[in-house]
Amino acid sequence: MRTIYIALLLIAFSANSFAQDTTITQEITELSKAKWEWMADKDVDKLTNLFHDKSRFVHMSGSWKKDRELEIIESGSIWYKKADVHDVVVEVIADDTVLLWNRITLTAHVRGNDVANEFTVTEFYHKEGEDWKLLDLTFSKVRDTHEIAH
Repeated sequence: MRTIYIALLLIAFSANSFAQDTTITQEITELSKAKWEWMADKDVDKLTNLFHDKSRFVHMSGSWKKDRELEIIESGSIWYKKADVHDVVVEVIADDTVLLWNRITLTAHVRGNDVANEFTVTEFYHKEGEDWKLLDLTFSKVRDTHEIAH
């Protein structure tokens, strides 16, 4: 009888954990999608709230911190015009820590030209209070045939 109770508790715990992971996965996927729109719209107010104060950004031309990324977005020196998201993988590490990978085609305006590049973008999120904060955004240049393993 005791074994049955333990098994039922384990099943209930697993189901609850799965449901919570699914909720977090949906929340982070939607937040990432909104982030691409805010970047395209140059909405630095929303991005300021999303980006953690110690966040880092890694691009093909270098890496920098939050203030520089916001300056780049606001000035339009890199204008993230459109991110076509082809695939998303989310890994919930803990209730407050999530990794997300996007496979995207990014159309951006850089140095006076529109360019399109294929990237896998790694996003690292941490929850502070009720808000998710982006700690890292890393662009990895890939071929258009690149796939993210699920």
